[in-house]
Amino acid sequence: MLGVCYYPEHWDESRWETDARRMRELGITFVRIGEFAWSRLEPKRGEFQFEWLDRAMDVLAKAGLKIVLGTPTATPPKWLVDECPDIIPYDKDGNPRGFGSRRHYTFSSQTWWQESARIVEIVAKRYGKHPGLVGWQTDNEYGCHDTIRSWGPEDLKAFKQWLRLRYQTPDKLNEAWGSVFWSMELGSFDEVALPNLTVTEPNPAARLDFWRFQSDQVAAYDKMQCDIIRKHSPDRWITHNFMGFILDFDHFKVADNLDLASWDSYPIGFVEKFPFSEAERNRWAETSHPDIAPFHHDLYRGVGRGRFWVMEQQPGPVNWAPWNPVPKPGMVRLWTWEALAHGAEVVSYFRWRQAMFAQEQMHAGLNLAGLDELSPGGLEAKQVAEELAALGSLPETGKAQVALVFDYQSYWTTNIQPQAKDFRYEELCFRWYEAARRLGLDVDFVRPGGSVEGYPLVLVPCMTEIDGPAQDALDKADGVVLIGARSGSRDRNFKLPENLPPGPIAEMTGNRVYQVSTLRPGVTHSVSGQVTGEGTRWREYLQTSAEIVATFDNGDAALTRKGKVHYLACWPDEALLTATMKLAALEACLAMTEVPDHIRLRRRGDIVFVFNYGSEDWEAPQGVDFLLGERTVKPQAVAAWRAQ
Repeated sequence: MLGVCYYPEHWDESRWETDARRMRELGITFVRIGEFAWSRLEPKRGEFQFEWLDRAMDVLAKAGLKIVLGTPTATPPKWLVDECPDIIPYDKDGNPRGFGSRRHYTFSSQTWWQESARIVEIVAKRYGKHPGLVGWQTDNEYGCHDTIRSWGPEDLKAFKQWLRLRYQTPDKLNEAWGSVFWSMELGSFDEVALPNLTVTEPNPAARLDFWRFQSDQVAAYDKMQCDIIRKHSPDRWITHNFMGFILDFDHFKVADNLDLASWDSYPIGFVEKFPFSEAERNRWAETSHPDIAPFHHDLYRGVGRGRFWVMEQQPGPVNWAPWNPVPKPGMVRLWTWEALAHGAEVVSYFRWRQAMFAQEQMHAGLNLAGLDELSPGGLEAKQVAEELAALGSLPETGKAQVALVFDYQSYWTTNIQPQAKDFRYEELCFRWYEAARRLGLDVDFVRPGGSVEGYPLVLVPCMTEIDGPAQDALDKADGVVLIGARSGSRDRNFKLPENLPPGPIAEMTGNRVYQVSTLRPGVTHSVSGQVTGEGTRWREYLQTSAEIVATFDNGDAALTRKGKVHYLACWPDEALLTATMKLAALEACLAMTEVPDHIRLRRRGDIVFVFNYGSEDWEAPQGVDFLLGERTVKPQAVAAWRAQ
């Protein structure tokens, strides 16, 4: 189904009925509202103005729209900031981040928790059983604008308490942090300082605990909201709209509170955000890279335990990237079908009509600014709605051939101590995902410790700490396992494992890493054997009892195999990664369909979808009956057929 984000408070009330009617005529089923409306709901403390929202919800419901209501905590109003300055976040330099945009709060403030609970309970009590309400969105885009970590007095106070509960005594804290180094030992928890504003690198174990603490704060804050909503709004589901490449908190832990995950998909904007080369950015500037949106669809399907929405789908040019091109004709339709192919229950566009004021005036909507006239993206959404109506219900999304273990803490640890300037965890995982997809394989994302049983191929690009549950899950894997460099390289307290990396999986892999080299741009180490290519950025020196599948140019092991477990001891270039992925897939007995770099396949049940991001036609298989499109898949086109 399709949805849209709507802001009745932005438009004269005389337009609401027309907007609601036109949404239904377009094929819209769901509408999200209210996530930024606190100042309209409570312009002064205790003085509520709900009547406008009452009327808006009634109008939308009367038109047959199903309402998703956001809690308004992403935008505390000015009177609250003035009254409670302790809710304000601080940047890493210790400067307050003030009022005037959004997300101007710290998760550490007890005052903020109390005020959030108060407004969520008031809104949930009033609207929790509204007949048009089907679900809730907590807050909006946790982590947007670098707002997970705050560095102020409230954060220090909360961090000290978190450490007391975790370590109990200063001696245990000092032991965990290795505080004897550089005379960093603390005599009490009151002596703890935030790990910023230091002369040189702060203690990495302290930084990791601070990142863990802030991540835990987000999950606990979200749970507080969910508990209130469930008390007053039974039989309605709850989600949160996560973002692309925001990894500063553990989405799996937040989603433990939720009924389903959702995310905000801006494929072209993310081309600028991701560390692509300039050549790649230029190539995909008007379509996005073929794996940007799919990577997140599969991630959030995993985060949501099989259920996810796209809460905000890019409908045209956006306003927030360094450059904001118009998508090529057909791309809004393609992105929509692609999300559905990856299992999305709903694709909801942002927004109904382009805003005429404030920060997002240049952000396209399904309608032109101020007009009841569909934009080019709106016309493509209308086409999808018609195609969905003709096609009928889609089958359930089945289990993929490949599992990718995705670990937020590995992103934190490799950021805290990258060792190589260009070692980026998210980029490594993305490239492994891309390599699997270019072989025509579908991918499920799994959290560390999640079951990987039943997957023919399991990918672990990097998992720096392998705790008991994660090790147990890998031990139970019954398929081929491919593990990347830096895995098992740290313990719980950011220390090297006593037996050296890869620590807990040394016996599983047959390897011991005794030395590491990081390679600056332009320096590579050649790899040859059953796979060939170049090691770049990161290269490990192994002592191994495993079978050596490929070697570096000096004869050292580059890829090893022990039983079904493979270990790749470097950051691979495209050729080496492709060859290694193909070798692992062959050993897993997977049927591969190699596709050009601008083509992607995805299966949903027995339906096979193909998406063309490029500038050249692609020929689909012969002898199939097409549900969408035709055998010659044109640029920016979609085709689908039932598997034979």
